[in-house]
Parts: sequence; structure tokens; C-alpha cells
Amino acid sequence: MNILLVDYATDSRAGIAGFLREMGHHVTERGDVDEAYATYTAGVFSMVLTDIRMPAKLGEDLLHRITALPGEKADVVLFTNYDDRGSAVNILREGAYDYLLKPVNVIELAAITDRIAEHHSLLRENKVLTERFGEEVQAATAETQREVARLKKVLSQTAGLDTIGFFSAEMNQIMRLAKIFHEDRSIPVLIQGETGTGKEIMSRMIHYGDMATQEPFIDLNCAALTANLFESELFGYEPGSFTGGLTKGQKGKLDVAQGGTLLLDEVGEIPLELQGKLLRVIQEKEFYRVGGLKKVKTDVRIICATNADLEQRVEEGTFRRDLFFRLKVGHLIIPPLRERTDDIIPLAQMFLKHFAKEKGKHFLRISPSAVDLLLAYEWPGNVRELRNAMELAVLMYDDVELKAMHVNLNMQQKVASSPIPIVISSDSLPIDPNRFFLPATGIDLEDFIDRIVHQSLEMCHGNKTEAAKHLGISRRSFYCRLERKKAAKKPLQLQTDSVNAIVPTA
Repeated sequence: MNILLVDYATDSRAGIAGFLREMGHHVTERGDVDEAYATYTAGVFSMVLTDIRMPAKLGEDLLHRITALPGEKADVVLFTNYDDRGSAVNILREGAYDYLLKPVNVIELAAITDRIAEHHSLLRENKVLTERFGEEVQAATAETQREVARLKKVLSQTAGLDTIGFFSAEMNQIMRLAKIFHEDRSIPVLIQGETGTGKEIMSRMIHYGDMATQEPFIDLNCAALTANLFESELFGYEPGSFTGGLTKGQKGKLDVAQGGTLLLDEVGEIPLELQGKLLRVIQEKEFYRVGGLKKVKTDVRIICATNADLEQRVEEGTFRRDLFFRLKVGHLIIPPLRERTDDIIPLAQMFLKHFAKEKGKHFLRISPSAVDLLLAYEWPGNVRELRNAMELAVLMYDDVELKAMHVNLNMQQKVASSPIPIVISSDSLPIDPNRFFLPATGIDLEDFIDRIVHQSLEMCHGNKTEAAKHLGISRRSFYCRLERKKAAKKPLQLQTDSVNAIVPTA
């Protein structure tokens, strides 16, 4: 390190400087305070060694001038005679690092020099860390964010939430409510919706929220169990409770879900005699195992899902009214896919890319014809059916663009074979050529045209001339179509009727 040595005694100064240089330090020698101060301000020094008593000015003056400077300063060590020890102690209080008695003991000098060198090394490291603190924090924060993102991805894949999207306003509102319900585990939640709308996925969203959690998520299908099995599955049972049970007993789903969430799927199928016990669990947070006499405390979030109309079942007396209203504290109704068409194409696109990546296919987008086909379908199986349709299309075909021909042919047949309303007004035209699809099994074109002619005649109250104008054809063509339909019903009169129909009288 750089050391400034100040001593008017040339021989003493030379001896100390030589020793310090042998230790590996760079030493600058000066003989008076003013010269030393000018040198100090012009350079960078970590240590200043100065005698207290010098002819012109005291070393104490140099100390005061150095300590008055801004920024980082050198550590000042004073040389003093034995008789001036009292003055040295006072100067220490004014900012000096230490003092050495004259004649200087080289062992003590080496020890002080090493301490100062270590002190300044620590100061430099602290300065570097301070200057780079923001960068270090930012790097650490970025690493933490990457780790959190990785954990979320693993959690989503494990929980089945990696292929879920919310695009319509209705579903985004439901998602906001789900996040609110996630915050309070004491609130029971009832989720209603048709089969395939995503009730179980929504229950998982309520459980997991935005953060990764290791708490258990347990589901129980109430429709798959008899009354006796349901009770033992939900509450568990004690040893010897019934014939055929395990000798050590068994914990129920409420035990397994402690600290987490229990999903009761198809809650409307719970036997009436057990609904009161479920109500007690929700209200009292405790239950008895089958055959047990000891109350078991529980800390479980209860989520119930059903596609049944519970209000109707309450009126019919098959579902307890008090349980229904207790479950409705948190209430979500998921609309069917046909009522939120804004979700159909984004969901289809998401499923398409997911399965294309999973199966090594090249699908990237959906063609306009396939879009029209997907939007025209009613989706009775809701999101589950849409997901299955995309998976089947990716499995059966490989292309960059999903076309109408790639989509499930059975679905196309249902769309195209359904009755098409021929209700034409001045401002609407339900028959859109861009959204009309031929069934794979073929079509009876004559019958289809006959239906159009018949509906047009009904709209014009039997006036054939107006009906012909309505369809944009000549009256002669319209009459030919009517007579052809009659001829199809009376094959023996085909020739006569056809001739008579050539020139109409009206």
C-alpha cells in the first residue's frame, strides 16, 4: 500500500522507510507538515506515519488537516516520545489510528502496518460491494423470479393447469372471484355448471391461486359411492367398526386433506341422511370417524361441484335447504361453452398448439373454414369436447393449418344435418355460404331445395308469384319445382302433370 512518512529527522526517516519498503510497501518521504500535506492531497495514501514534534508545525496539525478533508482518508499513526504519551492519547480521540513510541519498534510497526493494510482491504471490498449492490440484488431477484416461474410451471403441469385459458369477459370475472375465494380457506365454495365446463379445473385454481403450494388437493366423487362407502371414505373409520374393515382402521379424505382442499364432486348425489353430517363438518370444523367416539378437528377448505340443479332438488326434498345455502357462501356458475363463443377459438388454438407440441406435429393456426365450423357447433360436451376434438385432429392429421376436414367428421355431420332456419328478412340472411358445411355422408339436394320452396310459399301466404320473386327465380321455374314435388309423390301422373304445369293459368 502507499504510505506517506513524515519526519524531520533524516536518519530516523530513512531507517523506517527502508524497513517498510522491505515489507513490500511504497513509501513517500517528507520532512515537514506543509510539504507532506501537499503531497497527500495530490496522491492516494492508505497510511500516514508522522512525528508529533517537528520544528515548524506539529504532526497534530497534519492530522487535523487530513481529517477535515472529505471522502475516504488515510489512517494516521503518530510517533511520540515516552514523555508525550498523554498528548498522543488525546490525539487518538481526535481521529488518529494509533501511536508508536520512539525509538520505533519494528515489530510493533509491522503489526500496525498489517492491521491498516487489512483495514483498507476491507474498505475497498465494502466499496465494491456497495457499488455493485444494486446489480447483485437485481441478479439475485432475477434468479429468484426464474425459480418461482419454474416452480409455477411444474405446479401447473402437475395440477393440470398448464392448458387452461380464460379469454371471455364471463370467465375472467369468474377467475377474479376464484382468486378472492383462494384467500380465505374457511369459506365453502359451490361450483355449478354443465359437464365439461371445467368445474374441477376451477376448484384447483381456487386451491392453488397464483403461488405454488404443497398443501394437498383431494377430490371425492360422491356419485361413485354408496351411502356406507361414502361415509367411511369421507370420515374414515376406527378399528373394528364393521366387518371387512382394516384392523387398524383407516383415515378418511378429511384427514388426508388436512391443511388443504377437499373437492366433493357431484355433491348433489350425497345421500340425504349424510348431508347433515357434512353440514356439521362445514359449520363446526369437526367430525366423528365411523365407529369412533372422539371428535376430530379439521382444517380443510370445502369445495363442492355439481351439474345438477340444486335449487330444484331442494324443492323436491332430496337436498337439504340449510346445506345448500351454507355451500353457497362462495358461489360460481360456469356458463356452457355455447354461451361464451369468445372462448371457443382461443381455447381451440391453445389446445391445438399444446397437442401439436406434445405429438410432434406442425399445426400452428386454424383456417377460416375450421373457425366457422367450430363456431357453428353447439358443443354439448363443452370445453372437454373441444379439447378432445383438437387432440383427435392432431392425432389423425399433420399440417400447418387446421382445416374443416381435419375436425371430427361426426361433429361436422351434426352441424350440417341440423335443420337450417330459412327465415329471410330485409336485414338478415341466416343462410351464409361461408358458414355452410356439407356432411361427409352426402346430402339430398332435391329435398333441401323443396324445403326452401315450401318455406318461401308459407312466408308469402300461398302467393306463388311473390314466393318466386322472394327466391329470385321465374314464376315458371317456381311452378316446375312445385309440380316436380307433386310428381315425386304421384309417379303414375308424372307426364300429364308435368305437361299441364308448363303454362300456369294464374
